[in-house]
Amino acid sequence: MDDLSHGFSKYPGLNGFPRPAPPKTTKKPKKAVLFFEVEILDAKTREKLCFLDKVEPQATIAEIKNLFTKTHPQWYPARQSLRLDPKGKSLKDEDVLQKLPVGTTATLYFRDLGAQISWVTVFLTEYAGPLFIYLLFYFRVPFIYGHKYDFTSSRHTVVHLACTCHSLHYVKRLLETLFVHRFSHGTMPLRNIFKNCTYYWGFAAWMAYYINHPLYTPPTYGAQQVKLALAIFVICQLGNFSIHMALRDLRPAGSKTRKIPYPTKNPFTWLFLLVSCPNYTYEVGSWIGFAIMTQCLPVALFSLVGFTQMTIWAKGKHRSYLKEFRDYPPLRMPIIPFLL
Repeated sequence: MDDLSHGFSKYPGLNGFPRPAPPKTTKKPKKAVLFFEVEILDAKTREKLCFLDKVEPQATIAEIKNLFTKTHPQWYPARQSLRLDPKGKSLKDEDVLQKLPVGTTATLYFRDLGAQISWVTVFLTEYAGPLFIYLLFYFRVPFIYGHKYDFTSSRHTVVHLACTCHSLHYVKRLLETLFVHRFSHGTMPLRNIFKNCTYYWGFAAWMAYYINHPLYTPPTYGAQQVKLALAIFVICQLGNFSIHMALRDLRPAGSKTRKIPYPTKNPFTWLFLLVSCPNYTYEVGSWIGFAIMTQCLPVALFSLVGFTQMTIWAKGKHRSYLKEFRDYPPLRMPIIPFLL
């Protein structure tokens, strides 16, 4: 009888006895991988732009954008908006294909967002402009106020104080852009840089022209008004910086994690108890202080326009917090405690 039929090898072991036969290995059947097919259509014309075959179920929208770019290099990932409905919201880059409400053949709609530019570049450009422009008026370079005033200096202390405050404000913004802010989106449309720069640069030139004008007159209530306004400005600038640091600590570098912001040990962050966007509250407060200090109409208008825009942003962020977090503090308002 064959040794193998009894589970032993016909070759002897070291001690002369038959060696057990190696166990028979059974091949495990391979699991079938279910691939997706992705069809990308133009959101406006419904024209088929791309058909992706054998897309991994775990593929993210960011990976699909990269695949789409291979067939259409003119549309790099940052220019792409992919959505499930032609008029729907853009899908997030981290969205996973198999978790979307689609079948194994997914249809996505593409919109071109236009040429993009990084947020950092936009911020640096729009903040460096006012810093430079204001100083041109402060030093009264030629062709602004007339030849006899070229490179002359104002005799009013408030003019020099205003220049210091304005300059430090934008230096702070530039440094925060480089070392503090963490952007959830890497780019914005290129056209925004022209709109933003027109706003910041234009208002900077307008207010600087009047504050540094040779005929400028100090505030009505003199030194007391200036000191009060300076205190408001400094407190709000410190508060704004404190909020930016607190928001930075909420999001690890390189991530898009969102958490509910809460007050820290820093007293300036206690405003989080009452509003969702205290950074905007402090920013508006800074410009109100600057307007009181200089008693200048263009500064007041800049403060009003800025407040209007920041209120829109604050309301949007407030709604987003309420939608995303069920335990969001109910006492908070978007930008002004108990009111707005």
